Amino acid sequence: MTGTRKPWHGVIVATSLPFDADLAVDFGAYGESVAWLAERGLHGVAPSGSLGEYQTLTTEERDRVVETAVANAPEGFTVMPGVGAYGAVEARRHAQFAKDAGCQAVMCLPPNAYRADDRALLEHFEMVASVGLPVTAYNNPIDTKVDLRPELLAKLHAEGFIVGVKEFSGDVRRCYEIAELAPGLDLMIGTDDTVLEVAIAGAKGWVAGYPQVFPEACLALYEASVAGDLETALPLYRQLHPVLRWDSRTEFVQAIKLGQEMTGRRGGVCRPPRQPLTPETEAVVRAATQALIDSGVR
Repeated sequence: MTGTRKPWHGVIVATSLPFDADLAVDFGAYGESVAWLAERGLHGVAPSGSLGEYQTLTTEERDRVVETAVANAPEGFTVMPGVGAYGAVEARRHAQFAKDAGCQAVMCLPPNAYRADDRALLEHFEMVASVGLPVTAYNNPIDTKVDLRPELLAKLHAEGFIVGVKEFSGDVRRCYEIAELAPGLDLMIGTDDTVLEVAIAGAKGWVAGYPQVFPEACLALYEASVAGDLETALPLYRQLHPVLRWDSRTEFVQAIKLGQEMTGRRGGVCRPPRQPLTPETEAVVRAATQALIDSGVR
């Protein structure tokens, strides 16, 4: 990791959160996971995102997750927590805590569970940005029902509220429009199953789920993709895609936690409302993951 890398650049792992059998957070196991990811050469972690089941956590739990990530992050390793919340006051509070805890950036969704218009979105991101940390917007219109359209992202960037966007719409075409409307806004890969396409479109980072299952292969895929080395990237991408596509499915947390368990890491159960995978779905995820393990992918 170089000293010139911006904190939100590179492979930032959207970390899952381990729970004990009684559904209490296992902070010790989480801290070990953060340290392990750093040792594998990844560039940072994004705790308290969707993969971290943040909506099921209390404020105190969210704070401790952030503190745990910072405590286990070596020098130069990014901690960029999600500050998703129903409204801007709460999101700003999480951003302020992240700043006070020593984080380098935050990742911010639009307001949760409220179909905000452009005025509300501008206020939301302005309030979060007022804390003083770099803010990467998280565009997830599938879950939030709010679409951070390219022209709106350009406005947020021009106002100085965001430095980047985790693009989760799955529409690679808009990546080029974002670059045209806001050349200085950093594009970040948001869905694991569009790594190659968004990297070619000019991505500066990848907020990623599956590197906590196959860190070496995912890092190699990212580096080859952003370098335009299709000879390396394309075969690896095709090999990994049967698991990467689960990052865009409703069961993505369960699928990635299963992959962690299968590769000797701590995955475990999810908090409600997430249920265990159905036997049919588990069989598909397990077979795709096992095929990669058997082929030597790490």
